[in-house]
Amino acid sequence: MVEAHVLVGNPHTRKATLLRCLTGCFNRSVRDIALHGGGQVRLYVRVAALQDSRTDPAEFINEVARSRCQQVAFSLWPEAHPHDSERLPDAQAYLAALRSAGWKISKVAVLGAHPLRLDLKSGVAQFPNVLHQPVNSSAQLIRQHFGWQ
Repeated sequence: MVEAHVLVGNPHTRKATLLRCLTGCFNRSVRDIALHGGGQVRLYVRVAALQDSRTDPAEFINEVARSRCQQVAFSLWPEAHPHDSERLPDAQAYLAALRSAGWKISKVAVLGAHPLRLDLKSGVAQFPNVLHQPVNSSAQLIRQHFGWQ
């Protein structure tokens, strides 16, 4: 089972910058991440928002399978791609497709003031001030939410 850690935010809400700060990855990379309480996980990181990089849910599922990682961090736009909404849907549809494929959506960080309500039981936190605070401060809060050291 793949466990997902997701940033959701509109364009220009520092999703890519935060993922780089959290993981040290540029894009499509594998890193070891230390966990609170000890231990570590091998994490596949996809920095660009899936809709922005024109990656549909099935393509992403296959990409992560090729990485052989059981943990993944990536970002999504809350809304569908404006020019291809059927193939590149909103965050809710992506997460539903991933759950249907057997993934566990572990933690979601919603960036900015978007009033997004995700159909998840738990693990969702809002970070409305990401544009008004230093990126390392936002990264520290998200790292705590994700359970990373």
